[in-house]
Amino acid sequence: MNPAQTAERVARESYGRLLAMLAARTRNVAAAEDALADAFAAALSAWPRGGVPEKPEAWLFAAARRKLIDSARRAQTASAAQDALILTMEELEEMGRDDAPDRRLGLLFACAHPAIEPSVRTPLMLQTVLGFSAERIASAFLMEPTAMGQRLVRAKKKIRDAAIPFDVPEPAEWPQRLAAVLDAIYAAYGVGWTDPLGADPERRGLAEEAIWLGRVLVAQTPDEPEALGLLALMLHLDARRYARRVGGRYVPLESQDTTLWRRELIVEAERALVHAARAGAPGRFQYEAAIQSAHAARAIQGVVDWGAVVLLYDALARFTGSPVARLNHIAALARRDGAEVALAALEALSDRHPQLGEYQPFWALRADLCGRAGRKHEARRAFLQAIERESDPAVVEFLKKRSAEL
Repeated sequence: MNPAQTAERVARESYGRLLAMLAARTRNVAAAEDALADAFAAALSAWPRGGVPEKPEAWLFAAARRKLIDSARRAQTASAAQDALILTMEELEEMGRDDAPDRRLGLLFACAHPAIEPSVRTPLMLQTVLGFSAERIASAFLMEPTAMGQRLVRAKKKIRDAAIPFDVPEPAEWPQRLAAVLDAIYAAYGVGWTDPLGADPERRGLAEEAIWLGRVLVAQTPDEPEALGLLALMLHLDARRYARRVGGRYVPLESQDTTLWRRELIVEAERALVHAARAGAPGRFQYEAAIQSAHAARAIQGVVDWGAVVLLYDALARFTGSPVARLNHIAALARRDGAEVALAALEALSDRHPQLGEYQPFWALRADLCGRAGRKHEARRAFLQAIERESDPAVVEFLKKRSAEL
């Protein structure tokens, strides 16, 4: 591995870890980012001439730390900054240990602090923990790069000015803080999930990075059931990535070739879900993972236990109050009790939540149920409504094909 490849590996594997250690004392994320960028630039200059150091992470940390101190001196705040940074000597020594503490979890919790605007928490995590550029994040979140950059700058300033700690909060604070961390990781996964072929260079790898964050979280909170549930959910979904599109064609879950599912991810997901269940504290992500587990059973048993799926979606809908969860419950109900029963439930749901009328899956489900019930004219009208609300060309083609087959 040449020096440039080594620097790329360290950036990929240790960027968040180094940034968290550098910013933990000063709580100045922007200054730590600048110092780390300078350190990587120095490495690309020095390593080809002098060789890659034995411990490149420690070399980069030391170089970035010197940059931070120099910057503080120029700002005439050397004393306070230097006192804080000197304390990092212990961490510098720990860089060479295999059991060195990983402060990325503290960074995740800082990004999910209640003082940070909820909509910027996920982008902030992606930039600080994974090192994504503002331009890449903006593209993934369909925003202008300038606007995203300004929001990220404001969030980092908030961390600095409010002196938000880079520590894992006390267990009493976990319900609020952990939920924000889990939501942000899942949102990052969702952005990657919407690009199933990985064809969008700005979204490529986001799902894998989110799973990596989930594994980091579970490694540091091994008995937290919702963290395990989130990891299990993402693994189950990602196991089917290559079966969702075949030759560019969208393939719904029930029609997917299970031989294309990645068994090693399913096994890891099941292990995490079983571990989570031992806590006896079910939550949103555990329910969602359990539903995906029921679908995964088709790879072994050949059929889906729709009765179990109905019960799980009902529990999820009761737990979250989400009309989308209830919509999925109705879809499962159709498989268990028939289309007419499900259509009656769908009518009642749309009366309670008229906003579902703008939701593509609502119309796709209605079209499917009407088709199954022999109400072809209503089915075609519902398919048109679904097509109007869908932006994915592959899904549009699927809906058109289903409508034409009526």
